Amino acid sequence: METIGAYEAKTHLSSLLDRVARGESLTITRHGKPVARLVPVAGDRALAKQAAARIEERRRHLNRIPLADLVTSVHEGHRY
Repeated sequence: METIGAYEAKTHLSSLLDRVARGESLTITRHGKPVARLVPVAGDRALAKQAAARIEERRRHLNRIPLADLVTSVHEGHRY
């Protein structure tokens, strides 16, 4: 994924949007640190589906853990 500075992104936004519409993804940086991503909408949907699949897998894993163990782990380290 290509990175581009915020000033350059602002200056060339229209051409960057054209590139993203063609399927490219770009990371926008400020002072060298990533702050945003420009991704195609279809790519955004794919990322959302991947995230949903990961959440579902974790939910299935949690269903195999006894409730008492989950409650204990949530309260671990708490002082009453």
